[in-house]
Amino acid sequence: MGLTYKESGVDVEGGNNFVRRIAPLVKKTFSDRVITGIGGFGALFSGGFSEMKDPVLVSGTDGVGTKLRIAQGMNKHDTIGIDAVAMCVNDIIVSGARPLFFLDYISCGKLKEDVMVDVVKGIALGCEESACSLIGGETAEHPNVMGDDEYDIAGFAVGVVDRENIIDGSSIAPGDKIIGLPSTGVHSNGFSMVRKLFFDMKGHALGDMIEGLDKPLGEVLLAPTRLYVKSLMSAIDAGVAIKGVVHVTGGGFYENIPRILPEGTGVSIDRNSFNILPIFKVIQKMGEVEEKEMFTTFNMGIGMMLFAAPEEEEKLHQVLRTAGEESVTIGEVTSDEGERVVLK
Repeated sequence: MGLTYKESGVDVEGGNNFVRRIAPLVKKTFSDRVITGIGGFGALFSGGFSEMKDPVLVSGTDGVGTKLRIAQGMNKHDTIGIDAVAMCVNDIIVSGARPLFFLDYISCGKLKEDVMVDVVKGIALGCEESACSLIGGETAEHPNVMGDDEYDIAGFAVGVVDRENIIDGSSIAPGDKIIGLPSTGVHSNGFSMVRKLFFDMKGHALGDMIEGLDKPLGEVLLAPTRLYVKSLMSAIDAGVAIKGVVHVTGGGFYENIPRILPEGTGVSIDRNSFNILPIFKVIQKMGEVEEKEMFTTFNMGIGMMLFAAPEEEEKLHQVLRTAGEESVTIGEVTSDEGERVVLK
């Protein structure tokens, strides 16, 4: 026999078997709008929105960055897919869009079925928790480009919102309240700094118990990014007038908040109004990191912020807490007189 694709490092039959194994996980996420099954060249999704006057599609794409090194180092792969979904759907709900569907792209040095099935389990779980259909994906082997145990994930999500209900921050005004929703930890940003500090500079291992943390370091770092879809949709469905939403990702407070503020406004954040998670206290102390650098790199314990008028504040808290959130007012909008983000 001559040269085969398998001898070149790509196992087509293994890929086919992988698809068969993940099919039940994927189908479980399907809504009534999904028209095709698994395995087509393109995924079909019904785009009729008769309940809306002027439906607008909102899309987002992202990956999970070097957090993958933590999952691979711990040989635990069933939560990193949640991160991939969360980083995308959390971005599109900022506009008030309800997630519709998600697609993933996974590249790997060698397709190890059990590992990849675990990854897709996480993706499917993230989609279920977000009422979002996992309608398609691609898994590609890249021999000699990536190591046999290496893989990367990227995701793409699409949602819909009626044009008249788009949340864009344009109506934010001085005096408005900022409601914070807690994060689960580092989420999926800042891991290049995290890895340099703990592993390169301090020589820690993933299994180390570190003073200030109640679990081994790897477990704390691998906590999946929180999904805020159900909480925010509950508030929107309850008719709360939300003026703006911030997903606190890379760039932290100082870079993410100004992205939605109208000209002439700033914010004052009370740093004592919410719990700074232990992992961030450990990072700051161990790395002797300046406070502004911390709040520019990490979410510090607040993964999402909602902006609302003072008269909507209590109603918003009630709806969010009913949805299971431990929401807290963390600050208010001010007139911009210099720095747009002030921490007090």
